[in-house]
Formats: sequence, structure tokens, C-alpha cells
Amino acid sequence: MRRSDVNAIVRDARRFIARHDFALPAFADWNPDDFAAARAEIGGLIAARLGWDVTDFGSGAFRQTGLVLFTMRNGDAEGPGQRSYCEKVMVVRRGQTCPMHRHLRKTEDIINRAGAILALDLFASGPDGAIEPMAAVRVECDGRERRLGPGARLRLHPGESVTLPPGIWHAFRGEISDVLVGEVSTVNDDLTDIVFRDPVGRFPEIDEDEPPDRLLVGDYDRLLGQARDKSGTISV
Repeated sequence: MRRSDVNAIVRDARRFIARHDFALPAFADWNPDDFAAARAEIGGLIAARLGWDVTDFGSGAFRQTGLVLFTMRNGDAEGPGQRSYCEKVMVVRRGQTCPMHRHLRKTEDIINRAGAILALDLFASGPDGAIEPMAAVRVECDGRERRLGPGARLRLHPGESVTLPPGIWHAFRGEISDVLVGEVSTVNDDLTDIVFRDPVGRFPEIDEDEPPDRLLVGDYDRLLGQARDKSGTISV
């Protein structure tokens, strides 16, 4: 993806989120200089990968296959357990798809916060983790158990949610118009805990055709000097 496109996508998403009166923390509007100035104080923010995340999943066609996310809080699956949860907000455009995937450990509530309809296609996992094409899917929607056929499309209207335990395959898209989506989950780690049905690039390579307006979580390692040792532990 080109940085100029990423900059425009984040500006557009920021306006959409604000239009629905959803307030983001102050660092959502920090530029790279703001991050650099606060570097000594934000080790936890960087380690938890809080902030903006834009991806086209390697499709080269963001408006058809892509997602904008902003992570507001996140814990550490290997840490002492003070924060065992994560919260995100996502912008899903009309007709835009997040590809079919499942999580190994994460349980998540996907919430339609505002906008139009969020449509999810759901499958159960077989013993090997692959999609089980003949199995029913059992999920909970706002406290109510739902039993759905394989590959069934679940449509969430504003205010509605679904709980997805580990192993449930899901893809989602916006219908009719754009959707503001919330996610409340156990600790999130898209580096190790996400499995896609088809090979995709979760974090895009950026063509730096202009300077970044806002840093993405994928920029932190390179631009803020974050390092990982061989075990994957983050040094801040």
C-alpha cells in the first residue's frame, strides 16, 4: 500500500468514527513527532500495539478487501494477568470484506456500534482446525444462543453483537452502507493468533511515497526502535 493512500484512509476513518460520536484517546491524533517526543513514556502503548492499523490483506484492493482498526487497550497473554482483555474499534466499508479467518486462543465479541448492517459468514472447525463444511455453528448473540447452518450469514444490526470463541471461522463485510464495529476480546495478538483460510498478508508493506500523518502499529518496530529478542519478547 502507498503511504499516501494509508494517510487518506486514516483521515477518512477518523472522520467516520467522530461522526458517530465515538471518542478515541488523545494518541489517535498524534503525529510521528508526538510519538517520538513521548517515547520514554509509552513503552506499554508500543508493546501492546495500541493505535491505528490499516490493511488490505495483500489484496491491492483496499475498498474490496481491507480493514481499518484502532486498538484502545490490550493485555499481554504471557504477562501477570492484570489486563486479560482487548478493545478495538473498526471501520468496515460497504462491500468491503475482512477475509475468512479464525483465532487459536482469542474469544471475541463483535459488536455493530453504528451505521448499517454487519454481515458475518460463519463455519465451525474440524479436528484439524480446517473449516468443517457440514457442521452447524453455535454462537451467542447478546446472551441468546443461536444455532446456524454451515456457512450461514449472520446479520448484525446496530447495537447487536455475537460472541466468537476460538476456532470459529468468520469473515465479515458491510452491507447497505458503512459500519462502525467494536471488538471486545481476550488478549489480541495478530502476529501469532490468527489463521486465514487463504494466504494473505496481514500487515502490508508500505511504499513511502509521502511522510506518515499517523503511525500504524506496523510502523512501531522500525520507526520507534522497538526490538524483539529471539523468544519474541518485546524490549521497550
